[in-house]
Amino acid sequence: MSVKLSILEEVEEVLQEHEVMVEDWDLVLYNDDVNTFDHVIAQLMKYCEHEYIQAGQCANIVHYNGKCQVKRGALEKLEPICTALKDQGLSAVIE
Repeated sequence: MSVKLSILEEVEEVLQEHEVMVEDWDLVLYNDDVNTFDHVIAQLMKYCEHEYIQAGQCANIVHYNGKCQVKRGALEKLEPICTALKDQGLSAVIE
């Protein structure tokens, strides 16, 4: 005798399967003593598509905390952004 799952149980099962398939990564920017705030802000706006305020907040977090998660997403989407930030002299990694 097979037991019919409730609609809620079926939805939860599908969501759990989807969570396993979608793995988000963090693009993290690290502090350095080389780049200016203006340069960091400009690059975050250009490559991470941040608004000026968001980019400025990230730059401050990096300055005072040493690092900041600036973007989250699929690895294949973050890799070219990380490379572009590095090409502009920023210290960025995907974690």
